[in-house]
Amino acid sequence: MNQRIGYARASAGDENLDLQRDALTRSGCVVVYEEIASGRTAGCPQWEQCRGALRPGDTLVVWRLDRLGHNLAALVRVVNELEEQGVSLESLGDEISTRGADGKPIIRVFAALAEFERVLIRERTHAGLAAARARGRSGGRKPKLDAQQIHEINKLMADPSVSVSQIAKRFKVSRTTIYKVAPTQKRT
Repeated sequence: MNQRIGYARASAGDENLDLQRDALTRSGCVVVYEEIASGRTAGCPQWEQCRGALRPGDTLVVWRLDRLGHNLAALVRVVNELEEQGVSLESLGDEISTRGADGKPIIRVFAALAEFERVLIRERTHAGLAAARARGRSGGRKPKLDAQQIHEINKLMADPSVSVSQIAKRFKVSRTTIYKVAPTQKRT
């Protein structure tokens, strides 16, 4: 028997589930799984129970698509999993349904939008890095040691009476860092 199963999720402390629950019940959901969690559906026990209750031919009903994932890629992943399981998706607030002949193109549009989002993020990241390099900044955190400290470390490494551990302790870095900044100094 094909069922309409609802899933309502509110961000911790942000929202009340009453509006979602009422809308899902009015839309004919026989069961509504409710959760207060972050934007990621992974690790949400009610979401896992909801997924386990879905059978081929069922419809998962949500208040809005953002209830299913924290970004478009996560949403596409969920929609694809539902499609593979033979479950359709309906979003009441977005007026979107993957049921029927109109549903297949919607899934492809979601996938295309997710890829578009990934490309935009990658382009913004590269543009930001290029702008930082143009201003003389390189990626990553600031080096722990400046040029003067590295020079001192090299002098100390040349002195066999001073251990690498002592040098590391003095500069408040690890022994590995000492070996990285003074690679030409041999220690026996």
